[in-house]
Amino acid sequence: MNINSFRSASGIALLLAFLALLLPWSQTLGEATINAWQQLEWLALVVTVAICALVSMALQKQEQRAAWLVTALTLLALWQAMNIVHQVDLAGRAELGFWSLVVALGFCVWAAMSFLAAIKLFQGKAQAFINLFIPVLLGVWLIALWELFTVGLAIPHVLLPAPSIVGEAIMSSLPTLAADFKQTVIKAVVPGFLLGNLVGFIVAVLADKIPFLRRGLLPVGNLVSAIPIVGIAPIMVMWFGFDWQSKVAVVVIMTFFPMLVNTITGLGESHAIEKDLMRSYGATYWQSLFKLRLPNAMPFVFNALKINSTLALIGAIVAEFFGTPIVGMGFRISTEVGRMNIEMVWASIAVAALVGSLFYGLLALLERRVTFWHASLRKVHH
Repeated sequence: MNINSFRSASGIALLLAFLALLLPWSQTLGEATINAWQQLEWLALVVTVAICALVSMALQKQEQRAAWLVTALTLLALWQAMNIVHQVDLAGRAELGFWSLVVALGFCVWAAMSFLAAIKLFQGKAQAFINLFIPVLLGVWLIALWELFTVGLAIPHVLLPAPSIVGEAIMSSLPTLAADFKQTVIKAVVPGFLLGNLVGFIVAVLADKIPFLRRGLLPVGNLVSAIPIVGIAPIMVMWFGFDWQSKVAVVVIMTFFPMLVNTITGLGESHAIEKDLMRSYGATYWQSLFKLRLPNAMPFVFNALKINSTLALIGAIVAEFFGTPIVGMGFRISTEVGRMNIEMVWASIAVAALVGSLFYGLLALLERRVTFWHASLRKVHH
């Protein structure tokens, strides 16, 4: 971490916090007059941001306690800002002082993430927790920024609802969202993902064994991968009906070829000297495949699995736009858009994004377990 540039950024945050004291932060129109308690809360927020900037500027070297202190001050400031937004009627009345402090908060978040990223621990679990906390902190900041801007600028809900409104829609529609999750994820995404990847992997192994099959499948795979999903989905609906079977078919098509191409590429990654060594030991084709080439191909296989984890969810949701029972994430999005119930649309999007992120994360953890020996995952200690 560059200390000089970091101090400059912390200095900018401190300057913005000072400007927030001098500039007006909210209009006082009619019933929206700021009372003494609300003004005191605003001053407390400014002080928290200023202390966070001062602590960041004062640090001479990276220490774990100091990093967590900056992080705690940042989270406290975000909590205070959210309280002010909800307690004071700032809809369309936020002034330059408010936005100045929002930018200063952004510098505080950046400071906290920079300090946390610089921590290097020998304890694997503690380091894994820090590595996980950094994107969580960034996510919290993005959601808070979304809330502050939608409220401060009084953006209509039909254009962009605040996260708090989306959260209320989720909590009030849990049974509906649970039924949509079961229909889209459990019935369509999971079976289609497993079947598509399994078939793609098996065909890739066969294509590696049969050269003409490999030469014929790869161009076809590239061709099919270029077909837009909006062209495949209605055809699958006509073939397999409106229920989950057509969605599984779409997911299988979308996940088959990425697995095929990546696995074939991975099987060709073994070096000639490694193959010569296996032959010198008298290894058969299948022994060489299972003991050398498939392990070397595992990073490519997991790369395909991670890509397909998002493709499968997208494929199932888009396929539901073209025909489905009155349940499912895609059905919910298309229906609620027509009814202008944008909060419910964003609630479905949030659930889909959360499911996709968890799916991807689980595959990433599994990849670390299986390919721990790979150069990209080995820990090098100096």
